[in-house]
Amino acid sequence: MDSLGLVQPLHKLSSTIFFSRQRRSPRVIPFSSSLKPLPSKRVNLSKPSTLTFALAESDSPKPLETSSKTLLLQLSKCFDLPSDYFQQLPSDLRLDLNDAAFDLSNGPIIDECGQELGETLLNLSRAWEQADTSTSRTLVKILPELESSLTDGAKSAFGRRLISAGRRFRGMGQYGQGELQKIAKAMITTGEVLSANASPASVGNESKSNTRMFKFGELQVAVSPEKAYAGAAIAFVFGILSWQISQGIQSTPESSLQYANDNALLLAKSLRGTLLATFYASAVLSGFTTAGLLLLAKQLSSEKDSS
Repeated sequence: MDSLGLVQPLHKLSSTIFFSRQRRSPRVIPFSSSLKPLPSKRVNLSKPSTLTFALAESDSPKPLETSSKTLLLQLSKCFDLPSDYFQQLPSDLRLDLNDAAFDLSNGPIIDECGQELGETLLNLSRAWEQADTSTSRTLVKILPELESSLTDGAKSAFGRRLISAGRRFRGMGQYGQGELQKIAKAMITTGEVLSANASPASVGNESKSNTRMFKFGELQVAVSPEKAYAGAAIAFVFGILSWQISQGIQSTPESSLQYANDNALLLAKSLRGTLLATFYASAVLSGFTTAGLLLLAKQLSSEKDSS
């Protein structure tokens, strides 16, 4: 009886301890969940991405400041061609090369690009017209050295000329190992960067000087509205003089002149007809020239006012 009496209290005590452990065990779960490690990790991960993005934004303007000179150096490497490369081009590509030379140096280049750069571009255009590869390579290597001394207006004008000439090279298509396309891409890219770096004020001042360039062989003539009006006046006066001379020759009767023989008479008649045709043609051409220059002057004046 005593042993049974001891066993029952011990059994009750062990069951009480077992159930108490079962009741206390769930309390560990809310304690572990209160640590919350995941939000702290998310905060730490978000900071480096923000810093990386900020550094990328702060470093982005730096390549633009030095890209123009770097691109000019790359352009000079594109002209590292064999000495007879331009001379071996077909006739149609030689014509495109002459057009590129004209686009590079047309207009008041000295006023827009400055004395040193303007003369360099003029010499470079002559080298392209003469298909002189060695001279063009030497002149293109000078361009990176001149870039740092250019004003915003000169850079803008230089960039626009490079873009125009580069499009001529791009129109030549594939030739050889694609050297012409590499030159075209380098010229257009460099021109776009130079034009983008120019201030809006300098670009606006350049657009006010509207001129048209006419090329006759190696002669280039820049025509402004004032020059067009002056040329129209000169053509008008020359047309009047030509008309009056032709009228004077025609009004002179052949019977009033004395000739030594029939051969002299035939020579005088042929000379008289030639003079009449020449002066009448000069009068007509002067009239067309006067009208054309007046229209050109009016067009240039309207473009200048609109800009």
